[in-house]
Amino acid sequence: MRTNAENRDLVNSFSTFFVSKISGLKSAVSSKLASISNPISFQDSSHTCPLLHTCQPVTIAEVLRILHSVLSKSSSVDLVPSCLVKSCATIFAELIAELANHSFSNGCFPACFKHAVIMPLLKKPTLDTSNPSSYRPISNLDFISKISERLFLVRFQPHILACSNFNHHQSAYRLRHSTETSLLSTL
Repeated sequence: MRTNAENRDLVNSFSTFFVSKISGLKSAVSSKLASISNPISFQDSSHTCPLLHTCQPVTIAEVLRILHSVLSKSSSVDLVPSCLVKSCATIFAELIAELANHSFSNGCFPACFKHAVIMPLLKKPTLDTSNPSSYRPISNLDFISKISERLFLVRFQPHILACSNFNHHQSAYRLRHSTETSLLSTL
């Protein structure tokens, strides 16, 4: 069992590692954007899909379907426990639909739902447990933000799939697509 000092050192090493990793990514993106003369007007000439200006309104029935289909996993960042949201689904569905519609129409997600609890998960059991790079950060998000994410995905995914330059061999994050379907399509 670790002492408080050992736990503090471990937390600090994870924090330092992941903060430096994110800083490196931010720096790489910034330098890439700096190499573009006008990043606001930059568009890839191969991009032929129309811009997504609006989203279809979220309905209460749609939120209810999602609430009934998701697991009741709670996180310490939940403002309201997921089991309570699910048990009072008809009340919360109206609130979540209103929140999502407001968020989608304004293009702004509420700051209170942008927080996560980050847990380090060992990538492979054979890796060195004392090395922070052996871990991947897992974000535990607020239950309502996960519902909002699903609601947006339902609107965004058809837009992406309809683009002429979408790679139809893409299998990650697509319903009924997997490594197997990707391999079968290349044979």
